[in-house]
Amino acid sequence: MNPKKIVITGGPSTGKTSVIESLEKMGFTCLHEVIRSMTLAEKEQAGLESFVINPIISVEDPIQFNTQLLQQRIAQYQSVTGSNKDIVFFDRGIPDVLAYMDCFGQDYDETFTEACKMFRYDMVLIMPPWPEIHVVDSARFESYEESLSVHECLQNTYRHFGYTLHSVPKGSVEERRNHILNLLNPE
Repeated sequence: MNPKKIVITGGPSTGKTSVIESLEKMGFTCLHEVIRSMTLAEKEQAGLESFVINPIISVEDPIQFNTQLLQQRIAQYQSVTGSNKDIVFFDRGIPDVLAYMDCFGQDYDETFTEACKMFRYDMVLIMPPWPEIHVVDSARFESYEESLSVHECLQNTYRHFGYTLHSVPKGSVEERRNHILNLLNPE
């Protein structure tokens, strides 16, 4: 049996991680964002305290970084094949890699687009930009204006690959989690 694969995406600082942690506390399988550990490794390798802009444009070799990110997201996707879980939530999906590359004007080859065509998700949930909770910190580098641009690129990329996006309205973590659960189990 293969689980239903649900992506939760959105620009930086939109509440994804809080909602995913809430779903995880309820017993759902949630696969976390892989870029955080990659960013930490890049900072250590470069001897930096922090990045001041998104790491996909500040690393020494952005194509290599994004290729590694793509490979890790594919590995995450494949890790649940044959799982006995009904539903698995992903903190970002494979198309997010392309969306960010588009947003920051980076070129990529068909390896990236073919991965988006081959590894499909069952549902995509998108968190809208939310200025009241937006913060810039060691894991989130984009200004609110850049977050708006990332959001638009995410929408465009997922739609380009034929996905219907389900917006998760602003609200408390519990309200957002319950909205997601209602989408999955309409009654």
